[in-house]
Amino acid sequence: MRNHIHLVLEPTERGGTLAEIMKGINLSYAQYYKNRYKHTGHFWQDRYKSIIISKDKYLLACGSYVELNPVRAKVVEDPKDYKWSSYHAYAYGKRDPLVDEHHIYTNLSTDERERRNNYREFVREMKQKKAMKGEMERRVIYGSDNFMRKLMREYNVEGVVRPKSIILHIKK
Repeated sequence: MRNHIHLVLEPTERGGTLAEIMKGINLSYAQYYKNRYKHTGHFWQDRYKSIIISKDKYLLACGSYVELNPVRAKVVEDPKDYKWSSYHAYAYGKRDPLVDEHHIYTNLSTDERERRNNYREFVREMKQKKAMKGEMERRVIYGSDNFMRKLMREYNVEGVVRPKSIILHIKK
């Protein structure tokens, strides 16, 4: 995207925590950009947003949400036209060292050609539904109702960010 990125990451013990991974990405890219374009001053506007995603069909849906973001933003008409996307790896088998095939994706079919075709169809359906647009912007946890309830209870967090109520006290 022109002013932000979307990543679907799964931290591992070897790779560090999400905070450590994001710090590394943010520092490296900010240094690269500032050196390349002689930029000075603040680089990032806000903290990154993170969402806990269950490892099931919701993970696949989030991946397609990310791949359809350039389409929603009217940068391209089709996700295959956006070169900075994992869509090429999943939908067409283009090798990309940044993309790991998750078992949710590989479970779409044992046949590689059929799996890619199934993934393209899944993304097409998501595009037609215009699914998740507003929903993902407010999510902190994304998964089934049971998954959300479990994590909300376990970590004492809300699953959806609710707009803050503004109360005005007007003196007469």
